[in-house]
Amino acid sequence: MKTEDATPTNTAGGTGHGPPTPPDRDHDHDRARARRAGRADLVAAAAGVLLVTAAVVVGHVIQNRDGSLRAQWPPLLASWDPHLGPGTPAALIMAVLVVAHGPALAARLPWRGLLAAAWAGSMAWVLSMALIDGWHRGVAKRLTTKHEYLRVIDRFEDIPATLRDFTNHIVIGEPGNWPAHVAGHPPGATLTFVWLDRVGLGGGAWAAVFCVVVGSSGVLAALITVRVLAEERLARRAAPFLVLAPAAVWAGVSADGYFTAVAAWSVALLALAATRRVRFPAGAAVGGGLLFGWTCYLSYGLGLMAAVLLAVLVLARTARPVPLFLLGALVVPVAFTLAGFNWWTAYHLLVERYYQGAGGVRPYGYWVWANLACATLAAGLAAVAGLRRSAVAAPGAVRALRGGSAAASPEARLALLVLAALAALLAADLSGMSKAETERIWQPFLLWLLPATALLPRRSVRWWLAASAIPALLINHLLWTGW
Repeated sequence: MKTEDATPTNTAGGTGHGPPTPPDRDHDHDRARARRAGRADLVAAAAGVLLVTAAVVVGHVIQNRDGSLRAQWPPLLASWDPHLGPGTPAALIMAVLVVAHGPALAARLPWRGLLAAAWAGSMAWVLSMALIDGWHRGVAKRLTTKHEYLRVIDRFEDIPATLRDFTNHIVIGEPGNWPAHVAGHPPGATLTFVWLDRVGLGGGAWAAVFCVVVGSSGVLAALITVRVLAEERLARRAAPFLVLAPAAVWAGVSADGYFTAVAAWSVALLALAATRRVRFPAGAAVGGGLLFGWTCYLSYGLGLMAAVLLAVLVLARTARPVPLFLLGALVVPVAFTLAGFNWWTAYHLLVERYYQGAGGVRPYGYWVWANLACATLAAGLAAVAGLRRSAVAAPGAVRALRGGSAAASPEARLALLVLAALAALLAADLSGMSKAETERIWQPFLLWLLPATALLPRRSVRWWLAASAIPALLINHLLWTGW
């Protein structure tokens, strides 16, 4: 399969069917095709800008009219607050360094060195973005507000008893109902911070550091997955975009960054097990399942990551790891069920709680498309252009996979992985349970859209990196995006 800017494979005089094609004509045809693809990328990015603009304009009209959006600066859950902070110089330096030197470093570094650099770079980018809001407001106090998990740590002194009683406090109106984030997630999310407190890492600062360090490791999981399912070359090309992800505005600091990493490592371990690119594939399969089970007890909506996991199996053309993966995936649900927490009961009560609050007021007709504007801002315009290329490649990729994994190009396999994540995101959007705040809560899906940037032409990669970083910097400096 050829991608839109693939290099010509017949420069020596033809295919054997008809007269040979002059090399110069072949070269001109390829350049013309690359120019058309480049223009289409720009059109896709322009469509993303128009979508965001429409969401802002229409959103402000609706919000000013009746306040039903429950967002002060729609489509983002944010308020107008131009400011600078101690993270401003660091964020600007990070952006300049990655744009200027990221692609070359990603191409030259040894693989393990690239992984270390990507993790360090992602942590630096996320933390510097958080510090734009200052240490206390942007980091130390971010997870201690009235909606957050740390407000209920003392109620988990007896963990088994609290789990048995958890569902009794989800719906508004019940005595001692949980804060929004605690009620809106299975107890695995809150237990993470309870356990941090138990080992002496209590308080907002430690919780924030944990979320940044663990959350940034999701970049490594994505790189490893792309390498084993597609090709190392494509993983290297995607690395700077993963490091400089616009979603850093909301990853620093939120528990959703941590959720993103757990889900991503589940995918990576399954990919390693399915391709047998790890010393102990059985252990990787069980570990991937264990993490997927934990993912489902961090956020109700992350069961949709099954679409990405299924894509891994399709691309690896094997179901061999499935029994061990499922065995691992059962561990967490069984443990919570035996402890007295019923996931399904809690989910149905959450739906009731959701419609008691903002979810019952926010209009579906606006958010079903404005959510995608939020996703555009969090993924970046480069990801939008990459998604266009993935969509163009998809039909040929499917045909190639029917002929065997060897018949599908690395670009085709990458396109299908990305589109599986997009399908999961669209399912979350259509569900009506994600009206607003998707720039934050869709991070586990958005991470898997970013590798599509590897399909963009090399000659324009720095421009696309800048197109991702500049809007993120503007958002973080012009808006207050906290709860």
